[in-house]
Amino acid sequence: MKFSLILATVGRYDEVARFLVSLEAQDYRNFELIVIDQNDDERLTPLLAKYREKFVLQHVRSERGLSRARNVGLQLATGDVIAFPDDDCWYPAGLLQKVATVLNGNPDIDGITGRFTDGEGRTEGRWLDRPMFLNRYNIWRGAISFSIFLRRRVVDTVGQFNASLGVGAGTPWGASEETDYLLRSLQHGFKLKFLTDLVLHHPVKTVNFDDSACSRQQKYEAGIGRVMRMNAYPFWYFPVACLRTCCGILLALASGDFPRARFKYVSVLARVRGWRG
Repeated sequence: MKFSLILATVGRYDEVARFLVSLEAQDYRNFELIVIDQNDDERLTPLLAKYREKFVLQHVRSERGLSRARNVGLQLATGDVIAFPDDDCWYPAGLLQKVATVLNGNPDIDGITGRFTDGEGRTEGRWLDRPMFLNRYNIWRGAISFSIFLRRRVVDTVGQFNASLGVGAGTPWGASEETDYLLRSLQHGFKLKFLTDLVLHHPVKTVNFDDSACSRQQKYEAGIGRVMRMNAYPFWYFPVACLRTCCGILLALASGDFPRARFKYVSVLARVRGWRG
């Protein structure tokens, strides 16, 4: 079983170096790394050159946009399993062997997903509390892009990512391109399973609720609303999906945590904008 790891990157060096170190430490060696470089300079060229003799590595360029980069990678991938590591994530020891063992032992499963911590046990979001097959309602708590591993038959059927979604797309919809991809996979009848013990590493981004966090969250939530509308969720589902956040606003206000309340308020507004499209 061969892995194709499609890594889109822009603006980072140290984080990419950390990922490469974690990849070199994997005991499972049948993989290729496809780096889709969207930098305007050659910052990564010397770094990547150090690893060309350690494992199969392609270094190519693409125009800006996470989904566009991944689509370039899909055209180059030759593996049996396709994954999409972020340029600031890193793999724990034994990860690829674990994924290979699960997929080899379960030929009926078309893909698996996991969760993440920052390496010290901290995380963000509400993850599913037990392993389960994904559906259109629990998928929001059961997948994040860099934890997705899909068999070749899935990507051959589903095709490309929607280039209007995701970071750098040039639209207001700055996230959830991977959720859209998984929803399209489910529509084709593929079976995807979330595993609680499949844990990858990634920094926790929201450590406070400042202007930067609010700006980033607006793009994420607009993408969520957009993907819900694009994938024809029933009208009743959208207010239910927003209810928890609305309750969070009230709780934050009651406790005097006004930055958190504002963060959640702009989240709801952005999700509504995404839904309205």
